[in-house]
Amino acid sequence: MRLAKSTLHKLNHSYRLFLALGFFCLPFSLLAQYNSPYSRYGLGDAVPSTNITTRGMGGISAGYADRISVNFNNPASYSRFFAVKQRNSPKLEAGRIILDAAINIEGRTLIAPNNPLTFTSSDAIFNYIQVGIPLRENWGLSFGIRPLSRIGYKINRFERLFDPVSGNQLDSAVTQFNGSGGSYLPSVGTGVGIGNFSIGVNMGYLFGNRETDTRRFLLNDSVTYYSSEHKNTYSYGGLFFNAGVQYQFSLANRTSVRLGAAGNWQQNIKGSNDRLTQTFVTGSGGEPLRIDSVFGQDNISGEVIYPSNYTAGLVIEKSNTNQSGWQFGVDYSTGKWNDYRFFGSKDSVQNNWKLSVGGQIYPKPSTSYFSRVTYRFGLFAGKDYIHVDREIPLAGASLGLALPIRLTRQAIDQINFINISLEYQKRGNDDNRLKENMYRLSLGFNFTDLWFKKRRYD
Repeated sequence: MRLAKSTLHKLNHSYRLFLALGFFCLPFSLLAQYNSPYSRYGLGDAVPSTNITTRGMGGISAGYADRISVNFNNPASYSRFFAVKQRNSPKLEAGRIILDAAINIEGRTLIAPNNPLTFTSSDAIFNYIQVGIPLRENWGLSFGIRPLSRIGYKINRFERLFDPVSGNQLDSAVTQFNGSGGSYLPSVGTGVGIGNFSIGVNMGYLFGNRETDTRRFLLNDSVTYYSSEHKNTYSYGGLFFNAGVQYQFSLANRTSVRLGAAGNWQQNIKGSNDRLTQTFVTGSGGEPLRIDSVFGQDNISGEVIYPSNYTAGLVIEKSNTNQSGWQFGVDYSTGKWNDYRFFGSKDSVQNNWKLSVGGQIYPKPSTSYFSRVTYRFGLFAGKDYIHVDREIPLAGASLGLALPIRLTRQAIDQINFINISLEYQKRGNDDNRLKENMYRLSLGFNFTDLWFKKRRYD
């Protein structure tokens, strides 16, 4: 009876936790106010592809694994979820369930070279939610959802029109470019370990949408012109796979090394496109009021060719007998974005790369709270996958903290952390049309509980 009550308590507690976190994340996905001209290209601005734990370490992920977070970038790490099997049986004696989630708060400053004017924006969005479950010793399962990219821009271009024959000056014109949308990946994956070697795979459904809207306004003091609108609405979705491997070996003095590699191969995602060209006048609320539909066509078939992306790296870990220690890792990632196509269009993208280094330190535990905090740091540099006239360099740094918390005095089987990561990134330089300075504050939660634990009757 005590076992049944204990299990029911854990289920109720976890249910309330999922429900509360869901309502907590939802407003941030709805209140986002986002404007980035770079998101006009490719699939948009890439959302960080690593969890908040490794994001505080410069974004390393290929060789990383632990027992209280979900490294969804390399599914081989799922085999490292904490599990203890029963004696003389493959069934679990105990296993640690993980709930890993995060939100991002971002601020951007856009700077045009040789121009004193700047543009700033900020927003808060849901980043990911993942669940990790040990199935057997050295065998784990994970599922969740996360965004892959975001699209959000509004650009106005002002110009004066001229007669190409006479050269006389004509009316002024304003062209407005609008875009919105993004891509998302719900997925489920598993990782299995055999000795020091682990392998894993994720299967998901990559889906998204993209709406582009170009409006043209002619300005004249005495003549009223109808405005024109060219609108494209895209939607796409299909199965998506990625896989990873890890190999761990020991060195002297309680030091170990874990090598890792992960990535996805090129995949074709089916989609459709609706097109509309119309003339309109602007309503009192700024909305377009249709005058005449010049052209319209729905459900035009197409596809998105998502290119291959790969990451390889290693993590070196030192664990002392007094429970202190450190980790240090290096990652190199690259994407074949020259192969990318969006409904037949290549767009302004290119092959990219990124080098990340980082680590974390565990102090010797004592009565001080800060001796139980994990401290993280990292650096990264590379080349963006977006290419506008010339290459766009990337560089940045990150810091992170893992703050232990106790939800209730009775929850002795729980290990919970609030993770904080602060990143600063520079995108572009004086040779590019536009520079972007961005900071990202990520707030994450790692809730874990020991399940499958058999208790004795009194």
